[in-house]
Amino acid sequence: MELPGLAFAVWMFICFCASVDGYPSGKIREACTSMIPCHGSSPQLSPEHTITVNGTEFKPGDNIEVHLSGPDFEGFFIQARDAEHLDSPAVGSFILVDRRLSQLLTCGRTKNSAVSHTSKAKKKYIKVYWIAPGDAPKHVQFLATVVKKYKIFWVKIPGPIVSQPNALSPTPPLHATSEAVSTSHPVSYLSKPFNASGCGSMKFCIRNPSNCDPESASCFFLSFQQEKSSVFIEMSGPSEGYLAFALSRDQWMGDDDAYLCVNEDHRVHVSPAYLKGRSRPVLDSESALEDVSWRLVDGVLQCSFRRSIRLPAYKGRFNLDASYYIFLADGEASEGGLIHKHRRQPLITNGIYNVTGLPHDIGGSRSPRLIKAHGALMFIAWITTVSIGVLVARFFKPVWSHSFLFGKEMWFQVHRMLMLTTVTLTSISFVLPFIYRGGWSQQAGFHPYLGCTVMALTIFQALMAGFRPSRHAPRRQLFNWFHWSTGTTARILAVVTMFLGMDLPALDLPDPWDTYTMIGFVAWHVGIDVLLEIHSYCLVRKVEVIEDDRVQILQSLTSAEAEGRLFKQIVLAIYICGNVVFLIAFLAAISQI
Repeated sequence: MELPGLAFAVWMFICFCASVDGYPSGKIREACTSMIPCHGSSPQLSPEHTITVNGTEFKPGDNIEVHLSGPDFEGFFIQARDAEHLDSPAVGSFILVDRRLSQLLTCGRTKNSAVSHTSKAKKKYIKVYWIAPGDAPKHVQFLATVVKKYKIFWVKIPGPIVSQPNALSPTPPLHATSEAVSTSHPVSYLSKPFNASGCGSMKFCIRNPSNCDPESASCFFLSFQQEKSSVFIEMSGPSEGYLAFALSRDQWMGDDDAYLCVNEDHRVHVSPAYLKGRSRPVLDSESALEDVSWRLVDGVLQCSFRRSIRLPAYKGRFNLDASYYIFLADGEASEGGLIHKHRRQPLITNGIYNVTGLPHDIGGSRSPRLIKAHGALMFIAWITTVSIGVLVARFFKPVWSHSFLFGKEMWFQVHRMLMLTTVTLTSISFVLPFIYRGGWSQQAGFHPYLGCTVMALTIFQALMAGFRPSRHAPRRQLFNWFHWSTGTTARILAVVTMFLGMDLPALDLPDPWDTYTMIGFVAWHVGIDVLLEIHSYCLVRKVEVIEDDRVQILQSLTSAEAEGRLFKQIVLAIYICGNVVFLIAFLAAISQI
């Protein structure tokens, strides 16, 4: 299973059948047999739409005009079938009248044997022609599935029966024509919120934040309690749209067993689903779930249900007596219960668990470990090592000009050590997202592009420093300008990249705290830099005033800077402490995700 950018940015579920409205393009060949949209709710009982034809008899090769009309609807699916065997494949083929509203589909081996919508645009009337095949049955009935909106639909609305000349009256089919029969179990309303009683002792619980109270408005809660051959499941969290959890054999989205609680017009629908890839979800039938209940109070959505540990009759349902990674996600749902991609990374357990085994009370992480490491290393490199290294090289040459470390001036050795550390940390951090994603991420906006630019400038800066001319060489001035401009550009872009990366779904530090804290760090660094610049300027002015212009009008900058040694060392110590505080704040935020 996988969200960055997310996500959640979401899911496509594969069921026994496929969705009509779940495919806005209308290309729904998987629904040819059942004509049932898997929207996680039951069909309506009383059709509002009608099918009419322009005749009651036909001969092979005849064209029959077919009309579907009624109140506004978004999707539809029309077939003709043997009136005496409505479970048999579609017969005949269709011709379109308006290609903007309808399109032809091939069901089974019969080309153009069904008609569906081309988009979700509302419509009141559809007209097509049906061509009778040479091997047509004696009696043919037209059927239609109509979707008013995502959760409101009718299945196999019965239309007129047309017959061949001199055919006997049709024998009634063995089952009712209309499929508008509820297949779900009764749903009840929860009278009170869930609680964490029994977590870790009687039931398996996942909580975020850790040990939070499911009655609070900020707690995401998921529990499993085995009861003989079934498991009772509770899910709760702050969401006005939907909550969902999934069982996965890996830490990537795809080929997973998922369950969603979706808020539709202040009523909650609970649906199982099969998750495939990162496409829009197609919900499964609710019939696999029992004892469904829900509650929606003060922005907290809660739902509970029971399912058997093993469901061999249901495709895509995992056995609950095995171990899986567990995902917990939330997101928005639009009118009609259509869910949207989760905006943040789902909560993922740190290991695989058997929910029917030994009870646990655990948490999880909304950020993969590799992405956490990526962020942490970048913060260490660009908040501490590079900032301190630049400050030392810029203002501490005269302070440490007579101090040596391993045969070189101390300021230079400290600067070089910090910059090499920055290059190393940046290089390690740079490859981690590619390892996690397995390639380039299309969901991360400008962040990866700026990150690659910063990486390139970092390597170039290190290589350029390796070929630094001697102090009195003619090209030294040119080198100094290139060295300064490349480093400054890299630092500015690194800060911008961190600003963008902090809010990506794979990391998503607390907002707006992360933005204000990063602004605080930038202000802190700029303030210290300006303070030291002003101090250096004042020293130079002091020398110019004190010295006799007949003896020495120009005092060397090195001599002037040396007079402020104590002040600079105090400022450096304060600056390092401040940087460490900012770094600890960011690292603590990453650890809490």
